[in-house]
Amino acid sequence: MPLPSFKDQFAALVAAPSVSCTQAHWDQSNRAVIDLLSSWLADLGFACDVQQVAPGKFNLLASYGSGPGGLVLAGHSDTVPFDAALWKTDPLKLTEVDGRWIGLGSCDMKGFFALIIEAVQPLLAQPFKQPLLILATCDEESSMSGARALAAAGRPLGRAAVIGEPTGLKPIRLHKGIMMERIDILGRSGHSSDPSLGHSALEAMQDVMLELRNLRTQWQREFNNPQFSMPQPTLNFGCIHGGDNPNRICGQCSLEFDLRPLPGMQPEALRAAIRLKLQPLAELHQVKIDYAPLFPSVPPFEQTADAELVRVAERLTGHSAASVAFATEAPYLQQLGCETLVLGPGDIDCAHQPGEYLEMARLQPTIDILRGLIDHYCLQPSQPTMHPGGENA
Repeated sequence: MPLPSFKDQFAALVAAPSVSCTQAHWDQSNRAVIDLLSSWLADLGFACDVQQVAPGKFNLLASYGSGPGGLVLAGHSDTVPFDAALWKTDPLKLTEVDGRWIGLGSCDMKGFFALIIEAVQPLLAQPFKQPLLILATCDEESSMSGARALAAAGRPLGRAAVIGEPTGLKPIRLHKGIMMERIDILGRSGHSSDPSLGHSALEAMQDVMLELRNLRTQWQREFNNPQFSMPQPTLNFGCIHGGDNPNRICGQCSLEFDLRPLPGMQPEALRAAIRLKLQPLAELHQVKIDYAPLFPSVPPFEQTADAELVRVAERLTGHSAASVAFATEAPYLQQLGCETLVLGPGDIDCAHQPGEYLEMARLQPTIDILRGLIDHYCLQPSQPTMHPGGENA
């Protein structure tokens, strides 16, 4: 049976629900997307390996050709939750309006897989000198458990990896990390008329926030990367909750904050610095302070500017490699030995929004870029990598 058309594949991916969310009532399996991709790719001659990461959650690694090296084209198979009432069209139906393909996952980023398949089909008659691997992960929009599981398994992938997140077809070689953290303080409540009757968790939290602000100032003095529009690391106090009445000493207070480190800053080192500040405050205020991540951190990512993949992507796109503020699965693929870039056709401004879309004018340029990448990494003879000093790797 012939494969569905490019547009029909794109529409089928949009129609396959695959919401990933930390709230159980929203969270869904991504199996329908994985089944579509593995069926289409198997029909094209790819060897498909479906790996269960958790109940209802799957990664797909499809390979064509064999041997060391090669190219990984990667993306995530899940989407964020959606509110259908805020959409002007059905979010699970591909709709064409004013030169745009509208649908959940069209931009971020299930549609990228249809573009990969469209790009590779005419090339399959040629001998692949190095393999092409197509990777679809689960739960990128929540825990990144799919990419984490891949990195933990440690199986080498390819020589280069390109992740099709929405970058407007501009190559991205670095992004900040994300740490979402929570501090809970347990004090002792009492009547507000006599402060000696309790230990205020709220006053202790005030000092905690002052220490965090001091650390933020220190880190922003120490770390600066002008390649980012916001060149320093950031720390945002997102929400705070505590106490229950004006005439009671506050017995409990919690703070959640967001820390975005630059490449070169290690999340565990930052957490250690925070813990050093918390212990003396717990003793001073006679309270208990618990500190833990809300989610595992996503480390910062940087691919060197002189990497082969960066040079190839800059040539194919006509754009210099740059940075973005959002995080991706790039550091996990980099851990597996791949030179890694983020490069995709969507625009981040419309991702996670009602009416998410992909400009149709980006379709053919994306296909052309993908074919250029496949030609360089899979169809041409492997070339020895040259280090800046001129020695072969």
